[in-house]
Amino acid sequence: MVVSPPNTIRPASEEDSSKRRQILDGARKVFMDLGFDGASMNEIARSAGVSKGTLYVYFADKSRLFEAIVEDEALEKSKIVYNLDPRRDAEITLREFGQAYIGSICRPGGGSSIRTVMAIAERMPDVGRQFYENVLAKTINRLADYLQAHVGPDDLTIDDCELAAAQFLQMCQATLFLPFVFQAEPAPSAERIARVVDSATRLFLNTYRAKPE
Repeated sequence: MVVSPPNTIRPASEEDSSKRRQILDGARKVFMDLGFDGASMNEIARSAGVSKGTLYVYFADKSRLFEAIVEDEALEKSKIVYNLDPRRDAEITLREFGQAYIGSICRPGGGSSIRTVMAIAERMPDVGRQFYENVLAKTINRLADYLQAHVGPDDLTIDDCELAAAQFLQMCQATLFLPFVFQAEPAPSAERIARVVDSATRLFLNTYRAKPE
């Protein structure tokens, strides 16, 4: 019996996926280094290690390419696991959630994509809207659902859980996110994040925890 050699040729779809990932990784570096206006398809092709012709097979222009990066960023953010089991204690859950959230948006190198989206949102509102809805709003909604499950006379007293969730995330960002995203300070340490989130958690619960009658 003749044994066929192992098939080392990948399906076209797998090759396409790998090449697309290669292009996105190269483009992300160029956008981070040069910004949207400074980036060119030539520079992106060079960074990705592909020909310009190959680049245009996958993406018609840099706007389409940047939109794909925003989609990819949203997908990665959606994979972040937050333990929002409604059976868990609110104080512990909020503290862990806040630390994980700030760690994700203030990670080293992570501010570049946010800065780039902010810079082009006026010209490309669909990109800004997509980033907000798929990254920021979804996080607020996930936390709001958790808070809603804890509303009750013996737990939390909240009229608008979506507003409360947004307030908590804003408090967690205090002194951390804006200095980081505007490059006034480096990414905050885990210890500093924990300190700020702990303060935010205490303030939040002092406001919304049900008061004994």
